[in-house]
Amino acid sequence: NAINIIDGFNGLASMCAMIMLAGLVVVALQLGDNWIAAAGLLLIGATLGLFTLNYPMGLIFLGDGGSYFLGFMVAELGILLIGRHPDVSPLFPLVLCAYPVVETLFTMYRRKVLRGRPVHAPDGVHLHSLIYRRLVRWALGSRNARLLVRRNSLTAPYLWVACSLSVVPAIIWWDSSAVLAGVLLAYVAGYIALYRRIVRFRTPRWLLRR
Repeated sequence: NAINIIDGFNGLASMCAMIMLAGLVVVALQLGDNWIAAAGLLLIGATLGLFTLNYPMGLIFLGDGGSYFLGFMVAELGILLIGRHPDVSPLFPLVLCAYPVVETLFTMYRRKVLRGRPVHAPDGVHLHSLIYRRLVRWALGSRNARLLVRRNSLTAPYLWVACSLSVVPAIIWWDSSAVLAGVLLAYVAGYIALYRRIVRFRTPRWLLRR
């Protein structure tokens, strides 16, 4: 479901899934688990084929089936890695998938607690929606079809970086629960701080496109 939540712009969910799968592959290879590494590489290859048609022009889409399948496979491979290798921290898959997981949990909190709506109700204020409206939109203000597609494609790279910011430390400290817990807390704090700034029209200058 977390992958489906972030499937809002061309290339966003598919690239994030490939980044997370790449993290699983790297750790699996370090542990000599060729089966999980091979499964991850097969999924990356299949997703890359879709990505080339989805980004930047949106000629084909993941849809609910594709996003839920990728989410399931990332979660399943992460659980298998923990089960097959006790040295792997139980927090490794969670930190690896911090961006979509934090996005989903924060969305549930925002809908239920802050807005008093059902957690499954749709809305347009996800982090990726805010980046599209308040960062990229102002850089390319025209509403003609060509620039609308370009604006869509320029949104995803911001979130690819956000996804990578948890994947890289997860790869480095995959066997240390204490460090990964600190990374996860820092990631949550950074996510909330960035969200609050963007939603209040106080976007950091370094994020604004020129």
